[in-house]
Amino acid sequence: MTTRVYSPALLLALAMPSPAAANDGWDWSFAPYLWAPTIAADLREDAPPAENQRDFGDWIDKLEFAFLGHLEGRGDRVGLFADVIYLSLGDSHDYPRLRTEADLDAGIVELAAVLPLGDERSQGLDLFTGLRYFNVGTKTRFEPVNDLLPVVSRDRDATFSDLMLGARYTMRLSDRWGLTVRGDGSVGETDGSWSASANVQYRTGHGFWVFGYRYLQADLPMRGSSVDLALSGPQVGYAFTF
Repeated sequence: MTTRVYSPALLLALAMPSPAAANDGWDWSFAPYLWAPTIAADLREDAPPAENQRDFGDWIDKLEFAFLGHLEGRGDRVGLFADVIYLSLGDSHDYPRLRTEADLDAGIVELAAVLPLGDERSQGLDLFTGLRYFNVGTKTRFEPVNDLLPVVSRDRDATFSDLMLGARYTMRLSDRWGLTVRGDGSVGETDGSWSASANVQYRTGHGFWVFGYRYLQADLPMRGSSVDLALSGPQVGYAFTF
């Protein structure tokens, strides 16, 4: 896996627990974010389009559009969250034997139940489990350097459902500041995916600011090929609580 091109900041959101004080009801939060990731999408072809060229590193390393929304509810004994991620990637590259023009659209949905193990709401260790769902479409045009070889175009669409398991830990640093670290992985119809994040929160009257770093990687077996997708970089945003 290679990562080498830095994209501009994009509208995203980060999975975060709500810091509101415990009460008899549930606490809810929604968090839009800015993320400036380094991006890499590598393609492996089972049926090479020209001269046995099978692996295409940095097949895509530019992010055209992205959105992520996170909604979470927290009770004293149980919680839940939903993430919706949409990525639109596009790029072109010159390889020794051919040129590629590629687009990739990926939707990722995470639905999870949360088991808090801490004594106070939104503090301590949380375990979570649920579904990670991928909907992926790719379009690739292969143009060989040798004019005697044909131009090849391939369009593929696939969906994958994985079981996701993870944990996060939140600690209070002061009345306004907190720290959360999270890690998770999924297995099932993909060849595996995982993510990790660390962020600092600053609480305000109606929510909290978050500053942190996130890494996301997925290995997606498409029909006749495989796509390795990786995104990593700093992020900042504001979580609204209600």
